[in-house]
Amino acid sequence: MSDISEQAAWTPDSWKAKPIKQDVVYDNPEELSTVLARITNMPPLVSATEVDRLRAQLKDVAEGHAFLLQGGDCAESFDYCNPTAIEDKLKVLLQMSLVLLWGLRQPIVRIARMAGQYAKPRSSPFETVDGKQIMSYRGDNVNSIDPAARRPDPQRLMSAYLHSAATVNYVRMLLSAGFADLHRPEAWDLGHVRNPSIRREYQTIVNRLTDSLGFMDVIGATGQTAVSTVDLYTSHEALLLDYEQALTRPVAKASQTQARRGTYEPATPPRNRLAPELCDFYNMSAHFIWIGDRTRQLDGAHVEYFRGVRNPVGVKVGPTMDAAELVRALGILDPLLEPGRVTLITRYGADKIAKYLPAHIEAVLATKHQPVWCCDPCHGNTTTAPSGHKTRSFDAIISEITDSISIHQQLGSRLGGVHLELTGEHVTECTGGSMELSHLDLPSNYQTFCDPRLNYEQSLDIAFKIAKVFEARREESHTS
Repeated sequence: MSDISEQAAWTPDSWKAKPIKQDVVYDNPEELSTVLARITNMPPLVSATEVDRLRAQLKDVAEGHAFLLQGGDCAESFDYCNPTAIEDKLKVLLQMSLVLLWGLRQPIVRIARMAGQYAKPRSSPFETVDGKQIMSYRGDNVNSIDPAARRPDPQRLMSAYLHSAATVNYVRMLLSAGFADLHRPEAWDLGHVRNPSIRREYQTIVNRLTDSLGFMDVIGATGQTAVSTVDLYTSHEALLLDYEQALTRPVAKASQTQARRGTYEPATPPRNRLAPELCDFYNMSAHFIWIGDRTRQLDGAHVEYFRGVRNPVGVKVGPTMDAAELVRALGILDPLLEPGRVTLITRYGADKIAKYLPAHIEAVLATKHQPVWCCDPCHGNTTTAPSGHKTRSFDAIISEITDSISIHQQLGSRLGGVHLELTGEHVTECTGGSMELSHLDLPSNYQTFCDPRLNYEQSLDIAFKIAKVFEARREESHTS
């Protein structure tokens, strides 16, 4: 099974003939069917035009002309669908992207883990709470974190759709109202940086940024630029395929004129009568979806579903994936050899990246595929603090990113992005960073119900560090 041509014809439900991992079993199939039918008839959350715009931008990333910043919560809660939480997350992603824009001198493609990241894969369907075995918490779109409400509830799928729709709507409103205009002085408070030398270093970058923005204002160049209006795309791990199928919609293939104008004809109504050869299928629950480490079996349901949708897709790649398997996965998901169609989200751990990443890079370089290489430095660096809290070390996260940049450069490849679990809130879940948080600080504001996230300050630290690395490499290339 090396490419799509060796498989049966794809349909939005052809995944049902494949073995599936991380499936959810509901005790009322009729209720599930009713809910899915309702979602199928609901409006899409994103448009085909937006998805295609992201495809074009990720092509630029794959070809070395842009950089990807993807970030957000490990798993969203329905409670995060509130103005403050959404604004905080947008603010940190936009500020990070501006720092990266300055450091890399390239456009930044912004994708949020937002408006749909509700599902949570688990290593076991059961867990023990207070000495009693109960069903594991699978995310707000499946069941409740409350131990008394762990029954998978189909109505939560509809709640997930509605919360996603509300989040997307608010994000669109914020961006259209100028929220992305980040050259206000109050947006750059570096008071959290404890180390005086680091604070001076960061302040120098901010001063140079604000000077550049001020100059652009004077010459009238900021009206519709990357610092006043931006694209921001949504993403999630597409874990629950029944839900994803319900939001998979056919779109009439564009004529060459439509393609140039970026306009498309939706396949409505009736969608189910459109001949498959006359349409493309888009997952309209998000702009970008990815396959997790636990569901990337080549003969499995998730890979089968992903191979047929028009969206750009991601694949988590870690120590358990050998090089031959990676090449086969690309053959299935990217049979047409489209640059940027697949994003390889690598997650090894700072102590393992040197062992596994080179072989993966060399295997891909031996093919004609041009994926986006994106470093996820969070998942492989999770530890348990003496207090019992799950945590991550800022130093380990930075180490994996910088090692990834170096390894790619040494092998003639390029790191095209980072994928971070972060929040815009001032939580204390990861240690280190310019706030110099220690294990003793974790209980002070540990809020996550899933994996630990970089807080607002640590997220900005990451952006400053990456910007400095690329700035140094650019200066080195100019002098060599």
